[in-house]
Amino acid sequence: MTQGLQFKLPDVGEGLTEADIIKWHVAVGDPVHDGQTIVEIETAKSVVELPCPYDGVVAELLAAEGETVDVGSVIITVTPEGAEAPAPAASPEPDAEPAEGGEAEEKPTVLVGYGVRPDSTKRRPRRRGGDGAAAPQRMAGGAAPDVLVLAKPPVRKLAKDLGVDLGGVSPTGPNGTISRADVEAAATAPAEPVRTAPLGGGPREERIPVKGVRKFTATAMVNSAFTAPHVTEFLQVDVTETMEAVRRMRALPDFADVKVSPLLLVAKAVLVAMRRYPMANAAWDDAAQEIVVKHYVNLGVAVATDRGLVVPNVKDAHALSLPDLARALAELTRKTRDGKAQPADQQGGTVTITNVGVFGVDAGTPILNPGESAILAFGQVRELPWVVDGQVVPRQVTTLALSFDHRVVDGELGSYVLRDIGAMLHDPMTMLAWG
Repeated sequence: MTQGLQFKLPDVGEGLTEADIIKWHVAVGDPVHDGQTIVEIETAKSVVELPCPYDGVVAELLAAEGETVDVGSVIITVTPEGAEAPAPAASPEPDAEPAEGGEAEEKPTVLVGYGVRPDSTKRRPRRRGGDGAAAPQRMAGGAAPDVLVLAKPPVRKLAKDLGVDLGGVSPTGPNGTISRADVEAAATAPAEPVRTAPLGGGPREERIPVKGVRKFTATAMVNSAFTAPHVTEFLQVDVTETMEAVRRMRALPDFADVKVSPLLLVAKAVLVAMRRYPMANAAWDDAAQEIVVKHYVNLGVAVATDRGLVVPNVKDAHALSLPDLARALAELTRKTRDGKAQPADQQGGTVTITNVGVFGVDAGTPILNPGESAILAFGQVRELPWVVDGQVVPRQVTTLALSFDHRVVDGELGSYVLRDIGAMLHDPMTMLAWG
């Protein structure tokens, strides 16, 4: 028998230790060639398609879809060209008949996390003799029919005084009678949760494995929240002139092939602010006990995807013209939502924008992306009454929220950064003057 060629799960990103198998594009017995996409995996940062490095026939798939696999583990073996290929494993017939004279074995249904469903319930035994115990009585007052309760009159009085429903008490006395201890235990037991119908008619609860992008994001956010001392400041801004500038830019031939949104001018304002205040575009290096000031801007944009929040960044965004910045943001967002963003797209960010306004939200307190010292939340733009030259008039208004690492950015610097971003969005001519 020819030894199959083994393909091990590679580290497709810097320092990744595991990945989830999302989808196999081949099956056992399929021919494959060098460079052919054979599997999609999800790492902690992105979905990646892996090519086959061999020519031959698939011999084994050693990881199932949905399985988490360690980097370096063999996930597929390939029989080289010219060698005898393995036959695909036969699948059992789903509707096979039981052997003659026998019966098909019936296996109990197992609910994951709950065990085997019992086939029947126990009934309380009826009193069988004249031993002095109280005679069985049927429940009254809305209780379920045909449920018998055995309890002596003093015990019934105690249950009434304590507000205990005897129909829900498990008896431990002789012949299935309820004792004083049973009633007292029921009175001190925690209340059962109120049972209501599930939403949408489905199961009452659902468990979603925490893996891939969602796992990475959760870990990163917890580490950031409990490592960097966050401060968040808010500023409400009249952005009527910015909205007008966006409308005019959409008509320019320079932006004919890209959608222009207010986020573009927010991004430009952040880039200008980072040049005016480099310390906000810095990182805290705890190991070296140094502050690393970045004289370039890799602009992160938080993107909501089906797999969780992903924050890719535009490399050297400070060096791009406004049309090129618009194209870069659009392409990066599209690629991320399609699951095509690579790990490198999410590494090396220096400052981030999160656009919560697209969800109809005014503001928030964003958590810093790990390794960065500032993140700006851009709220929805709404028409609100605003005082202009002593007159109340309708204006387009948004709320900006800037979170920053107080080890690097003090309150004064953070306030200046937020103030200047607001000033540039209030009057885009200021952006041109400072930029």
